[in-house]
Amino acid sequence: MSNPQQLRYSKEHEWLSAAEDGASTVGITEHAANALGDVVFVQLPEVGDSVSAGETCGELESTKSVSDLYSPVSGEVTEVNEDVVNDPSLVNSAPFEGGWLFKVRVTEEPGDLLSADEYTEFAGA
Repeated sequence: MSNPQQLRYSKEHEWLSAAEDGASTVGITEHAANALGDVVFVQLPEVGDSVSAGETCGELESTKSVSDLYSPVSGEVTEVNEDVVNDPSLVNSAPFEGGWLFKVRVTEEPGDLLSADEYTEFAGA
């Protein structure tokens, strides 16, 4: 498992990109996608919703279980990935590319986000 170096990671297994056009992209890691199994349904926050760092903002349902989705930062949702809503398997097949979940205009970023190397060590991979 290779975690992209340019991303930062939460201990709840979400990743966060650097801001582009004022918004950062959020997704779940390959580690989390593998642990979930085949994702069959995603419930994402809506555009305009406020999300808070460490708080639930959606759900991912797989053939194994239902898991909460946590926001790694606080801010306002600016876009959701409709491709993932229509084809949840993208979360498994391309967690760092086409399987991203939502974009957020960050208002507050916690200090406990991990680098790729720190996350790899944390996840035991």
